[in-house]
Amino acid sequence: MRSTEAASIEAGPAVAEPIPLRELARWLWLVPVLLLVAYVVGMDQGVISRSGMYLHEFMHDGRHLLAVPCH
Repeated sequence: MRSTEAASIEAGPAVAEPIPLRELARWLWLVPVLLLVAYVVGMDQGVISRSGMYLHEFMHDGRHLLAVPCH
């Protein structure tokens, strides 16, 4: 048996380290932001985007681009 094989056998199975909470907290804010964007583009029919027809048409075209049925 080679020495590298013996070392890997003695080491045992690899154990995954848990993700530190500080690392997770950096990315956790992204979840509600992405959910809000998905709602505004996919479901909003002028409820949130009341800033005029331009934004409504932009979101409407985005729904067509993402193949979301809107009418």
